[in-house]
Amino acid sequence: MKIVNSDLKIKALARHIRMSPNKVQRVISQIRGRSYEEALMILEFMPYRACNPILQLLASAAANANHNFGLNKTDLFISGIQVDRGRFLKRLQPRAQGRGYPIHKPTSHITIVMEVTSE
Repeated sequence: MKIVNSDLKIKALARHIRMSPNKVQRVISQIRGRSYEEALMILEFMPYRACNPILQLLASAAANANHNFGLNKTDLFISGIQVDRGRFLKRLQPRAQGRGYPIHKPTSHITIVMEVTSE
């Protein structure tokens, strides 16, 4: 049973990740509510490109907890993780007769919130 210290929340944010939010969503749904160590193992062995920025963000949140609050990384779990749509990078694809066809390259904002478990 997890007893949560509700007043201490560790947060990390990654903005403008050059990836579609839908592709990131399928990865973060696998690690939501898991402990830090479980999430690391899951992300290392998943074959998706979205795992690398999420892995870096997870390590950053754990480092924030260790450096700012002196917490042990093994006591952390992911209480909240979400992905939001960022701005589109607007590009033009050349087409016939000198026209330009718009290309929208999506970006994502990923937010992770971790809390401490005490048993």
